[in-house]
Amino acid sequence: MHVMKFISLAVIVVMISVFAVAQNAPAQAQAPTVKHVPITNAPSNSGKEMFHSYCAVCHGTDGKGNGPAAPAMKTPPTDLTVLAKKNGGKYPADHVAAVIRGQAATPSHGSQDMPVWGPLFSSISQGREAQVQQRVTNLVKYIETLQAK
Repeated sequence: MHVMKFISLAVIVVMISVFAVAQNAPAQAQAPTVKHVPITNAPSNSGKEMFHSYCAVCHGTDGKGNGPAAPAMKTPPTDLTVLAKKNGGKYPADHVAAVIRGQAATPSHGSQDMPVWGPLFSSISQGREAQVQQRVTNLVKYIETLQAK
């Protein structure tokens, strides 16, 4: 009888200890996620406004790849401020335009993490190619202003 009481008491103490440790253990951090929202129609004549509406959430307002959604990305966003530096000092405008349009392969553009903007620009421009081109051109020109000196 004493053995049964001792075993029961030991089991209760162990269960209480496990419960107490579990209560004091820090909660495991959940991986951040990217919230997908519908595209807004930022003015096509302002590269800066389009950048802040479409790009800054991943690339950061300074273009360095530190936007609020960056930690949730499988592939870290590119630091857009060093594009010219990585290209021998010449800003690769044609390549940037091709990435925006989805005509150049990149690790993240075109994945679930990051959209290809060309088709989205076409959608909000009701398929008007001139307006899509204006959007891409103004965005490319704005990203050029972010280049490190």
